Amino acid sequence: MDDTKLTVRAVERALDILSVFTDEIELSLTEIAAKTQLHKSTVHRLLASLEGKDFITRNAETEKYRLGFRIWELAANLSQSDDPALLLQPEMERLRDSLGETISLYVRDGGERIRIQAVQSNQAIRRVAPIGARLPLNVGASSKVLIAFAESDIQEQVLAELEWSGAAEKQTFVRQMAEIRRVGYATSVEEREPGAAAVSAPIFNRGHKLVAALAVSGPSNRFTLEKMKEHASQIIESANRMGKMLK
Repeated sequence: MDDTKLTVRAVERALDILSVFTDEIELSLTEIAAKTQLHKSTVHRLLASLEGKDFITRNAETEKYRLGFRIWELAANLSQSDDPALLLQPEMERLRDSLGETISLYVRDGGERIRIQAVQSNQAIRRVAPIGARLPLNVGASSKVLIAFAESDIQEQVLAELEWSGAAEKQTFVRQMAEIRRVGYATSVEEREPGAAAVSAPIFNRGHKLVAALAVSGPSNRFTLEKMKEHASQIIESANRMGKMLK
């Protein structure tokens, strides 16, 4: 039993090490140890194992580590016909070209949302949206959509687990959910990040199950609330077309 626990712990720590590369391309041993809160000796041992299996590669000149080719080999198997991140990209690009702003695709994972796809704006001043980013679920247009259009049991569970500053904040959020379901989209202006604004609509598959949230974001001084409302119907139509592509 003790050997099993040690094995599982080693696997979890190895996965923690791989996870730190979601935000960085190269990291030193010290940086990885700091991010994972593990001892350097433990990190060094696990890195050696990961490097031996080609999940991690080390730059001999800088002594920094990065993801290895085996990661990309595994990722290639994600290229399935029903993967929304790949299947919906052409439609996202068309919407970007039409509106001139950054287009993102979000899914819910527990009490967070994850950006699984993004098409960046071509404008000089734009909202940059890194793929793989995890964001809180109680702020932002996409968060509101992922909660407002979720099934009732999931909605209740998420609302119960999120942290609120008080009962009034939660009640206000619940009222917003009702209005979002009525109009079919959500907006946010500088809720999570100063200078950023976004509008989001739900993507339902052909079985009318919520799959993701489609978002359009940009600088708040250009992508104003009035402009977001003006484009809302086009964004909803685009989300509906995307939904018809998904099983």
